[in-house]
Amino acid sequence: MKKITSWRLLPEFPHLQTEFADLNQIFNLQGETITSERLSDLIRIKIADDFYYVKRYRVAGKGLRRFLGKSRIRSEWENLLWFAEQDISTAPVIAYGLETRWGLFHRGAMVTKGIPNSEDLASLARANDPRLNDAVWVKNISLQAAQMLQKMHQKGFVHNDFKWRNLLVDDQDRLYVIDCPLGAFWRGALLRYRCIKDLVMLDRVAKYKLTRSQRMRFYLQYRGHQRLTGEDKRQLQQLLSRKERRACSFAPKLAV
Repeated sequence: MKKITSWRLLPEFPHLQTEFADLNQIFNLQGETITSERLSDLIRIKIADDFYYVKRYRVAGKGLRRFLGKSRIRSEWENLLWFAEQDISTAPVIAYGLETRWGLFHRGAMVTKGIPNSEDLASLARANDPRLNDAVWVKNISLQAAQMLQKMHQKGFVHNDFKWRNLLVDDQDRLYVIDCPLGAFWRGALLRYRCIKDLVMLDRVAKYKLTRSQRMRFYLQYRGHQRLTGEDKRQLQQLLSRKERRACSFAPKLAV
């Protein structure tokens, strides 16, 4: 059976060569299970004082992605590396690679370093964290999220899963975006439509936890405007479906 394996440990982390030497070792690692699904699993291991997350895929993806196109794990590491290149805060990638057999995906993995003292925004929402009632804190986090999304969209990149659970905040109030296997570059009308989908997805939790003015401020921060322009209103009016309008808090205020 013709097998091709590629594995790369980034040169910034030579001290982790023993733990993350190759793909075989990665799939033999034991650690705390974070998630376990048919396609993949995610474990956490501790080395010295740091935590590392190991994501392992045994299937390239769902549907036709199992046989055609880029695998989910490859998309994950490429997207996180691209975030880092764009100065978008994300989990540092330590190592990545995959194995193919007869040209088809067989397995793949990625290792990222944990972000110390961080929690995802969805966990804060479930716990009714008091920071969500702090207007100054919310404004700071909102601005960071808006700038992240603005930078992605200006480059033609759409996250496609920009949810509260994929946004981490640390004890220094710095925001990080993680977990992006569905992210991709788009153009034209499809790019504009998918940009709005990112906004709608983020607002699914925000509409229950933030005020209307806070949610509107986020959109204005994202657009880089002080107030809604006619272009803003037309863009959202045209691209939101009826269902999305119900889901998106600021949509009812956009009638021209």
